Amino acid sequence: MLCQPSFSSHTPNFGTAQSPNFSYSRRNTEQTSITRLSRSPSLPPSRRLTMNHALAIIFTTLSLLKMAVAEEEFCSAPSIVDSGLNSKHLYWKVTNPTLSPSHLQDLPGFTRSVYKRDHALITPESHVFSPLPEWTMTLGAYLITPAMGSHFVMYLAKMQENSLSGLPPYDAERFIFVVQGAVTLTNVSGISHKLTVDSYAYLPPNVDHSLKCDGSATLVVFERRHASLENQPTEQIVGSTDQQPLLETPGEVFQLRKLIPTSIPYDFNIHIMDFQPGEYLNVKEVHYNQHGLLLLEGQGIYRLGDSWYPVQAGDAIWMAPFVPQWYAALGKSRSRYLLYKDVNRNPL
Repeated sequence: MLCQPSFSSHTPNFGTAQSPNFSYSRRNTEQTSITRLSRSPSLPPSRRLTMNHALAIIFTTLSLLKMAVAEEEFCSAPSIVDSGLNSKHLYWKVTNPTLSPSHLQDLPGFTRSVYKRDHALITPESHVFSPLPEWTMTLGAYLITPAMGSHFVMYLAKMQENSLSGLPPYDAERFIFVVQGAVTLTNVSGISHKLTVDSYAYLPPNVDHSLKCDGSATLVVFERRHASLENQPTEQIVGSTDQQPLLETPGEVFQLRKLIPTSIPYDFNIHIMDFQPGEYLNVKEVHYNQHGLLLLEGQGIYRLGDSWYPVQAGDAIWMAPFVPQWYAALGKSRSRYLLYKDVNRNPL
């Protein structure tokens, strides 16, 4: 914590203003002034009573300020947001979001969530959690579903101690990404993998598997009906973001990692995109692919269609085909988001 230096032990006396009796004399003068004003014969009794209250509040405030200066030496109060920052997990703002500006946090009916024909912004204050079908002791919040117009689902799964996942619908493939806690993935062969924050797994359709949680965990899950190709099966993938290489992004400045192989059997991919403060997309994208996005870190502004949205960690976005889209990172720290994109299939 940065503090103003104390002058009490280093500043020499320069006359009576610095004498030991100065503080008492000043308080005595202030009190005398308040008494004279409150007893002024030119004011009616009601005005004198109001003046008494106002002056008493001012005198009390001044006294408290002098006490704070003497005891705290101008030290600022610790920041609630910054305190204990180093002890928090990588994506802690996803599960502990804040609203900005702060004075809107408790405004009844306020939400930043928006749903339109070709895009949606789903923000944490409007999440609705309920028990996930087929999962035990797990609450889920569906953020993107076909009811919007998407061909995939994206949801948050909050697992508790001893909770267990269910299987996705028949012919549906699944991708999970851990944003808080840890889970154990076990496949049909009995092989287990522990997935921690920033770890992920892709599960092919109709492959038995389970996710078990021994403490608590929050996952973001993508599921979709697999657009399979003959003799082109997909395989289980387990990894973590930091294991994936940075890829070339011609004409762009952001950093890109792809978490799923780009080969033909896979009909979607998951990208991790990093922006430093002030960086932005050079291309103003308009394309046939759909997107599902979860902002993992930082803040910025997203253009969707003709609208511009301030966004921050914890926000989810759905982008329909051909909606104009663009992003710029703001603030003082890295901005990172996880992005679903359908690939490798003819749109017909």
